[in-house]
This record gives sequence, structure tokens and C-alpha cells, in this order.
Amino acid sequence: MVVSLPPTIWGEHRLDWGQRTYVMGVVNVTPDSFSGDGLAPEDLAESAAAREMLVQRAVKQAEQFVAGGATLIDVGGASTRPHGAPASLEQELARVLPVIQALSATLSPEVLISVDTYRAEVARQALDAGACIINDIWGLRHDPGMATLASERGVPVILMANMRGTQRREIVSDVLRFLAGSIDLALAAGVPWEQMIIDPGIGFGTTPQENLTLLRRLGELRSLARPILLGTSRKSTIGLVLGGLPPSERIEGTAATVALGIAQGADIVRVHDVHEMARVVRMSDAVVRGTFLPA
Repeated sequence: MVVSLPPTIWGEHRLDWGQRTYVMGVVNVTPDSFSGDGLAPEDLAESAAAREMLVQRAVKQAEQFVAGGATLIDVGGASTRPHGAPASLEQELARVLPVIQALSATLSPEVLISVDTYRAEVARQALDAGACIINDIWGLRHDPGMATLASERGVPVILMANMRGTQRREIVSDVLRFLAGSIDLALAAGVPWEQMIIDPGIGFGTTPQENLTLLRRLGELRSLARPILLGTSRKSTIGLVLGGLPPSERIEGTAATVALGIAQGADIVRVHDVHEMARVVRMSDAVVRGTFLPA
């Protein structure tokens, strides 16, 4: 069921909810992304040539994403793969800042750049470099300064439920409780209600069966009355269900989750294979939202 929510408006930007599903393209400027698409070389810190190559690769990828149908570009410099070594603050800044600066200078102002980070200092510098959305995989729980930053800058913040290290009773209720707590943190810091987007956190401390349950019952997140971002792209649960497929071969499985997610109320889909998923989104929106827009 499609539920209309008030638009999210900040600065010269605007996201209208309920009329369409937005496509967010993932630009991973890491050397060790779980999805196999990390752009950063291992010798980034030591080599100016490597840093320049990273920027060129990221800009090219983002331009292809926009041409393929992405409205948002999500730039992340710290891998979220399970058991991966965390990037230092300096490493994360070195990866994301030059890329965001280049994207801001290159892409149309209509393309929205988000920074995927749980560190307030990275988010602060990324906003200065041209990002306009914060995507926090810890839902404001990791860095106390993140909520304050979002409030001070007046930018939207994506609040993701992260079940890593938590005790669970029933996954949908647990995710709803986590997200409600993140919303409370944002409100307490002065973040306007309309500036919050929620993400159920598929694959972040959840089992394959819990991921499938969250997808099946995604519509229950509508009780929080916030737009929903869904990030299932190339996730390990898809590979498991399809017999052990590697990330590069999970396009069809991703497409299924995108279509089903839209039917359950997803407003943004965060994907790696933008060209293919934008087509899935267009077809799904025509059926679910009744928005048939000839190409």
C-alpha cells in the first residue's frame, strides 16, 4: 500500500514521497567492499596517483549511475562487511572527501549526494565538500555528535537499524524499537520529523531468515510514518537463497527484493546495479503506484 507523506525539503532540494521510488547508486570508495565493487586501491594513502585514479573511477561510476536512473549517489569510505577491519578516521576522510568534492563539481545539482558514515567528523567534512544527506548505519547510536550535526546543518539523515551485538526477541518488533529510539534521538537533537528516513538494516546483524522476515513484513515499518530506504543489493541472503551465488551474480535476486520492497512501501532502493534496478523500479512503480511514465 502506498502512503503519502509530507515532502522532505531542505535548501534547494526536495524529495516527494509516494509518487515514485528513488534509486540510490552505491559508490564504495573502499578496497574491501562485501559486494565486490570497492574502488579504492590498497596503496591509497601512499600514492597521489592512486588517489587521483580513485576519484576518476568514482566520478565515472557515478555518471553512469545517473545516466542509468539514479537520483541519489551514496558515497562510503568504510567497509561494513562482517568481521572486516574498521577504517581509521584518517583513512575514511582520505577516501570520501576528494570523491565527494569531485562529484559535487561534476554532477548536476539535482543529483543528491549522501555520505555513508557513522562518524560525525566524517559527515561534517563531507557536508562541507558537497554532500547533502547523512546515511548513518548505526542510527545515531555510535557517535553522539551525529544527531547534533544533522540538526545544525538542516540535512536529512537516514537512520538504519543495526542489530549487531543486540539480543533479539522478534526481529520486526526489535527493528521497530531500534528505529523508534533513533527517531527519538534525532528529535531530541532538533532534527525535524520530515528530515528523517528509516532503513530496516537488512544484513546488519540479522540472520538470513530474519532478513526474509523483514522483507516479507517491510510494510509494518510504515507505522513509524517515515520514508523507507531498502538496501538489499547483492546481500549474502540473496546468494544463500540462490544456491551460493557470488555478489556479481545476484542481480536477479536483488531485482526480486526491490520489486517486492516497493510493493511493501519502500521509497528509496539502494543498489549497485543501477541500470537494471532502475528498470525494475519503473515497472514496479507502474504497477504499485500507478505512475506509468513513458521512457
